[in-house]
Amino acid sequence: MPVMKNEVIRFLAPKLGEDFVDCTVGLGGHALAILDRTRPSGRVLGIDADPTILERLKRKLEGTDYEERLVLVCDNFANLGEIVKKYSFRSVSGVLFDLGLSSWHLEESGRGFSFLRNEPLDMRYSPENPLTAEAIVNFWSLKDLWRILRVYGQERFSRRIAEEIVRSRPLRTTVDLVMAVERATPSWYHRGRIHFATKTFQALRIAVNNELENLERALPQALDIMGNGGRLVVIAFHSLEDRIVKNFLREKAKEGVVKILTKKPVRPSKAEVAENPRARSARLRAALKV
Repeated sequence: MPVMKNEVIRFLAPKLGEDFVDCTVGLGGHALAILDRTRPSGRVLGIDADPTILERLKRKLEGTDYEERLVLVCDNFANLGEIVKKYSFRSVSGVLFDLGLSSWHLEESGRGFSFLRNEPLDMRYSPENPLTAEAIVNFWSLKDLWRILRVYGQERFSRRIAEEIVRSRPLRTTVDLVMAVERATPSWYHRGRIHFATKTFQALRIAVNNELENLERALPQALDIMGNGGRLVVIAFHSLEDRIVKNFLREKAKEGVVKILTKKPVRPSKAEVAENPRARSARLRAALKV
């Protein structure tokens, strides 16, 4: 289920025949909504680092009128400029980043993204990525573990959890990791609004996939590939991601490159959160290239 689909369409404002780039196409929810509004000739370049999810999307599109207009590329959006050049998407009308973790990754991938399942500690989007969560928890230093839990996870018990991870080595599965976090944290922390292992898993996923650095690399490229009047829309789910986007847009607005369309981040409606609780932390920012 695509998060904030109506808001994405409102800010991208797709018109007949226009081309767009979806940097995190996933199972295609946003991309197909854009294609519906750009018929008959508008296209979407859909990028995703995960070849498995792209294959699922290709099968879903077989025999539909979306098939020819959605160009799918398995790559990292950090390489956005090169990808667009290779596939001849010039002066696109808008670029979308949905930085959330898909339901498929949590529920079906078997890669250890969820603390609710007993799976290997992988957490990679791309199989070509040599770094896994298992490598981090078993071989990184206490200092580096503490840093990513503190910075990427914003975890208040980051030191204690890092120490317990080092004591508990080797850790092979998500259950091993959850039990280490449980041992390292006080009992009252286990009764909070969010699961006590949420921030640890988040921090590891960000570190494995180099998510923040890739976003910083991609945002300037997104502006470069758009024509004047092009629109940039970013949905962030983490305060560090949102801060990167906010600061980037403010800097470009001062330079006169963009006009910010969202003075404050747009949040999902109560109705959407009730239907899809994973949308609750989404924050959408948008800008117009001038």
